[in-house]
Amino acid sequence: MHVFIGGAYNGKTAYVTQMLAEQQVAVMDGVLADVVPNCDALLIKNLEQWLLTQNLEDDDKLIQQVLKRLQTFEETCSLYIIVTDMGRGVVPMEKQARLLRDTCGRLYQALFAEAQRVERIWYGIAERIK
Repeated sequence: MHVFIGGAYNGKTAYVTQMLAEQQVAVMDGVLADVVPNCDALLIKNLEQWLLTQNLEDDDKLIQQVLKRLQTFEETCSLYIIVTDMGRGVVPMEKQARLLRDTCGRLYQALFAEAQRVERIWYGIAERIK
């Protein structure tokens, strides 16, 4: 698993798309399907949109479900995940937005621990952090 993190509109998708240009890539954009298509590489992005459709009150269970599904995907193809950095100390006023920020933080920690490689994308420039 290879995870890319960066702020909104920091060039993450362009960077990863260029990196995977020679491969047959399936994309899950804003969804986390139950079944992965046959492909060389699976690109998952906008995972935060999918999280909004889930029960964020029980995030430990949700994070374990996500990790299990991703492990299943990795059995079929190489996995590339793009996530948006939502932290930076800003605490949203709305409860749902706070739950999303907290769940993303915990999920990202779990993803980073499982990933073979993690890169931060800062305005199109990659910095390897793991």
